[in-house]
Amino acid sequence: MSIGNLYIVSAPSGAGKTSLVKALLEAEPRVRVSVSHTTRAMRPGEVDGVNYHFVSREQFTAMLEQDAFLEHAQVFDNFYGTSQHWVEQTLAEGYDLILEIDWQGAQQVRRLLPQAKSIFILPPTQEALRHRLTNRGQDSGEIIERRMRDAVSEMSHYVEFDYLVINDDFGHALEDLKAIFRANQLLQTPQQMRHGGLLSELLA
Repeated sequence: MSIGNLYIVSAPSGAGKTSLVKALLEAEPRVRVSVSHTTRAMRPGEVDGVNYHFVSREQFTAMLEQDAFLEHAQVFDNFYGTSQHWVEQTLAEGYDLILEIDWQGAQQVRRLLPQAKSIFILPPTQEALRHRLTNRGQDSGEIIERRMRDAVSEMSHYVEFDYLVINDDFGHALEDLKAIFRANQLLQTPQQMRHGGLLSELLA
């Protein structure tokens, strides 16, 4: 069995990353998404262990001291981290794995695993991003303005990523995302591992 590919997917809040990744998972059975640990409060409709592993600050600190995280970061007033053991196990089983993390986490992962492929999702305009954040109905005007300022700062890091996907039309953005995953699945080394018997037969 071939080892899966590790993907970093980052985006500013409101760019549509979560919806695009969810649609990709429904279309690509060999793709998994990492469930991060976080200290933020659970939102309505979220499920512990599905959306995030919700932990206290004390639990998060203890895991940090045990070097349990592949990467971790502070976003706004909360902490997020990715379990290193789970990532290694999932890749060894041959699944492609997505880490939905911010640019800070992406830098950490690239230092440890330079073979990871990174994708940055961008909104078509700042106005579209503001509209999406406002339509969520989850945040006050003050928080939305803070998220907009942070988004501009986050988007300046797009140059650090391998691929850029512009989420103007959702269907087109999803096809772009699928194309990235399918192209990397067809690289020579993973194909050689998947189809070693066929290749030996063809060259006999």
